Amino acid sequence: MFEGLSDKLDKAFKVLKGHGHITEINVAETLKDVRKALLDADVSYKIAKQFTDDIKEKALGQNVLTAVSPGQLMVKIVHDELAALMGGEQSEINLKGDPAIVLIAGLQGSGKTTFSAKLANHLKTKRNKKVLLVAGDVYRPAAIDQLKVLGEQIGVEVFTEEGSKEPVKIAKSAVKYAREYGYQAVIVDTAGRLAIDEEMMKEIADIKQATSPHETLFVVDSMTGQDAVNTAKAFNDLLDFNGVVLTKLDGDTRGGAALSIKAVVNKPIKFVGIGEKMDAIDVFYPSRMADRILGMGDIVSLVEKAQEQYNEEEAKQLQKKIAKNQFDFNDFLAQIKHIKKMGNVKDLMGMIPGMEKAIRNLDIDDNAFKGIEAIIYSMTPLERSDPSVMNGSRRRRIAEGAGSTIQDVNRVLKQFEDTRKMMRMMTTGKGRNMGQMMRNMKRN
Repeated sequence: MFEGLSDKLDKAFKVLKGHGHITEINVAETLKDVRKALLDADVSYKIAKQFTDDIKEKALGQNVLTAVSPGQLMVKIVHDELAALMGGEQSEINLKGDPAIVLIAGLQGSGKTTFSAKLANHLKTKRNKKVLLVAGDVYRPAAIDQLKVLGEQIGVEVFTEEGSKEPVKIAKSAVKYAREYGYQAVIVDTAGRLAIDEEMMKEIADIKQATSPHETLFVVDSMTGQDAVNTAKAFNDLLDFNGVVLTKLDGDTRGGAALSIKAVVNKPIKFVGIGEKMDAIDVFYPSRMADRILGMGDIVSLVEKAQEQYNEEEAKQLQKKIAKNQFDFNDFLAQIKHIKKMGNVKDLMGMIPGMEKAIRNLDIDDNAFKGIEAIIYSMTPLERSDPSVMNGSRRRRIAEGAGSTIQDVNRVLKQFEDTRKMMRMMTTGKGRNMGQMMRNMKRN
């Protein structure tokens, strides 16, 4: 995520290393590199220049504290300006209708249909809403079938009118149906085109007028950079949408759309798509994204993802087992399942401060857990609950059952012991402090 931009900004800050104070000369040199990094990320020259001018104004004349280097101070200023450029505060989706109607707009290929299903899943699982998806794309081959398949995956009904080629009529009928059957949210997927044209723009405007949505979201493929920003402006001039969705943010994106779309259309980014799975959607937090761009990780989001998978009672029971040194392979298997549900492993590791650069060129396969799971499933109930019984013959039998080698079994046993030791340490000393910190984050 924004790897090229992150590397270039990191190099820009190195100009200030070793300097005892900030001067106009060393700031100018740093900001020249920052501006170049933004331009390479496909941010427009006007926005990049205004951004660096704002930083220069804030940086010059500031006193550098003894405990803070000029480079650290510049990182702090750039972080705050990046967050402000992307919107400053997190912006909530408006669900105050009965039902709340959400209209999805964008160009063909931007990921509207997939996002519509992801949003439905998000509202169903995270906001406890009864959601209706509406198949309003009557032009793209298989668009309706695609939404039906996705709706079935997440357990959300998809409203269709077979044979109809009138999106406005379909949307109106869907809203009426939702009111009759007690749906709390209606998500209307609409058709896109390969380019902006008068017919498409009139149709989406007519759908908006007919349904009076509480929220209109414009879906942008973040890999298209400045073109996406220009398209967003054209749509906003007509629709006056409420917010932006950036899809494919986990791909080879340069970051131009994320960094400059708020400045151009003055509408917040509300969601980002970060993968293919139906739960691969995140609420957009400008400050957290600035953290990740500057290589600071995103520990708050990581903690939140962990909290979604653990209830308090389960955590207490696990803590008791760890304290008594009773953590076994059944527990180990359960933790693996929780981690898999949290999302892409490489993305999760990238949220740990300092880790994103370290793992960037590593090929971390999400199927890496399969071998470990196969080995654990090949164990007897006694071996899972009491790993101390493991001997040579048991290890050979487990390896044969899992289709692996004794070396693989030994490696898993060592990983288990290392995990058990680490988790036991987490129940005392610094571990208790970390637990308290996580609880405080949840309250805040």
